[in-house]
Order: sequence, then C-alpha cells, then structure tokens
Amino acid sequence: MSDACAYFTKMAQNNAWANDTLFRAVCAMAEAEVWATRPGYFGSIGATLNHVYEIDLYYLDALERGGQGLSVYDREDVRHMGELRALQTTADTRFIAFCQALDAETLAARVQTERKDGMTQERVDWLILHLIQHDVHHRGQVHAMLSHAGVKPPQLDDFYLDFGRVPTAQGYWETADG
Repeated sequence: MSDACAYFTKMAQNNAWANDTLFRAVCAMAEAEVWATRPGYFGSIGATLNHVYEIDLYYLDALERGGQGLSVYDREDVRHMGELRALQTTADTRFIAFCQALDAETLAARVQTERKDGMTQERVDWLILHLIQHDVHHRGQVHAMLSHAGVKPPQLDDFYLDFGRVPTAQGYWETADG
C-alpha cells in the first residue's frame, strides 16, 4: 500500500474510532435527552447522528459503485442509539476496508454520484476527504449538543499521536497494522 493510501486508511480508522467514542457517550443518555431539541442544524443529537450515518451510506455507495444513489435516503431515522451505533459501525468497517484496498489508480478515478438534478462525477480521493470532513463537522455539532445537555463530551482528537493516544484508539490502529 502506498503512503497516500495508508493515510486514507488512517483517516477512515480515526473516523470509525471518533464515531464509536461519540456513540459511547450518547448511548448512556436517556432517549428523551437524545431526541430533545438542541441548537444545531438537525435540531437533536439523534437526528444529527442519523444524518451522519445516512450520508456515509450515500458516499460509500458511490465509492463502492453500488448503484443505490439517492434511494439510500428512503429510510426512517433509527430511534434507538444502540441500533444506530451498530449500523454506523458496519458502515465504518466498510469504509476502512474500502480505504485499505485503495491504490493510486483508484484514488484518481471518478465515481458517479446521483444528485437531485442528475448524475455527477467525483474523484475518489476528494470524495473520501469530503466524507471525512462531513463527519467531523457534524460530530462537532453533537459534541456541542452534549455540552448543552449537561453531558461531558468525549475527547475526539487523541488518535494519531503516540503521545496521548487513548487506549480505545489503539484497537483501531492494530486492526489495520497488525
């Protein structure tokens, strides 16, 4: 695997770890608190995490050339956070596997994304970066909503450096490196 492809794998692993870390905090909350109205674009922790999952499905489908396109949005929000956490973990595992299989040719390739006004072509590398940035953006919103709910938000930036890497992050490193 090239260095560039290894970087994408590390970003996917970090993404999975951060999602799981955030879900650990959210799953400890009462359901009413998860769905309570909070400041943020989607208005609740539950709705925001459902959005993250749904967009991950959309872009994973494009990356894997699954052909589902916009039909991934034909779903109801998952109300139980333990169930959503399991679904997100499955999506994150798919994303890591996709990144582990990357090569330079695939990174530069273009994949179709179905939009409301038609099909577009996106470079794989830029689409991966967009997916990760999208997740970081909305996890930040959930982080703020946790504070609003009186829950101490988990630390989500202790993944990459040897100094200070939290034990829960280590397992995500070992799955790909070991």
